[in-house]
Amino acid sequence: MLQKPRNRGRPSGQAEREKEWGRGGDSRAARGGVAEEAPSTSRGVGSSSQGARRAAASPAVGPRSQKQLELKVAELVQFLLIKDQKKIPIKRSDMLKHVIGDYKDIFPDLLRLAAERLQYVFGYKLVELEPKSNTYILINSLEPVEEDAELRGDQGTPTTGLLMIVLGLIFMKGNTIKETEVWDFLRRLGVYPTKKHLIFGDPKKLITEDFVRQRYLEYRRIPHTDPVDYEFQWGPRTHLETSKMKVLTFVAKVHKQDPKDWPAQYCEALAEEEARARPPTAGPARSLDTAEGRRVKGTG
Repeated sequence: MLQKPRNRGRPSGQAEREKEWGRGGDSRAARGGVAEEAPSTSRGVGSSSQGARRAAASPAVGPRSQKQLELKVAELVQFLLIKDQKKIPIKRSDMLKHVIGDYKDIFPDLLRLAAERLQYVFGYKLVELEPKSNTYILINSLEPVEEDAELRGDQGTPTTGLLMIVLGLIFMKGNTIKETEVWDFLRRLGVYPTKKHLIFGDPKKLITEDFVRQRYLEYRRIPHTDPVDYEFQWGPRTHLETSKMKVLTFVAKVHKQDPKDWPAQYCEALAEEEARARPPTAGPARSLDTAEGRRVKGTG
């Protein structure tokens, strides 16, 4: 969905995965394996044979597709949100039993990706209760984190994460995006237009009505489309409360990259920052043919 950032010498496969939101995950997970060990000159014969025995003891796991990994992360996020409703610590063993299944070999990667999604989309931080306890809880991460509050417009509600996602999609697609493209992306995050969501309630109403009524988004029908399609643009309130640079910084933070990795968007955001920094030009002189003007001239 997003334009591909500048490669900067990365392997082409990784750059392709980073092309869209939700696809900036660890390349190790995309290959369906665990972290690869770097070759070490300190390994002796004993350690090498031990590694061979470990490999023989573990059944071979075939590669997983990017779609399979996205679905598994979405399942894990949904499981954590449901469990959090009861405010009971979530056990690692329950995650493995009810969600992870045959993906145990990449559980750390899946848990990390789920934690990132919980923080940036839903405004929750996944924390371990005690070191090595293997039990977790979700805490609200919107209010206490000053930097994130600034990026999110300091709204302090879980829906702000979803709004920032939509604003980012609009900006990265050239300041206009089709509604169908928005939902294609949000489905990968487990957010559907026709399903009630634990955090967002009715996502379609929230995006196409509430955010529009609050003037964060403009929502227009695209003429001459069959079937009928709509498009989103930033609303006037968004331009007042945030900026393209802040939204680009949010996008870059989600990807763990630098805003300059998207040169076109960075230049556009920088130009906006410079325009805002310039003092306003003097407008046309006010007409004196007013009650105030007549008083100044002594004719009133």
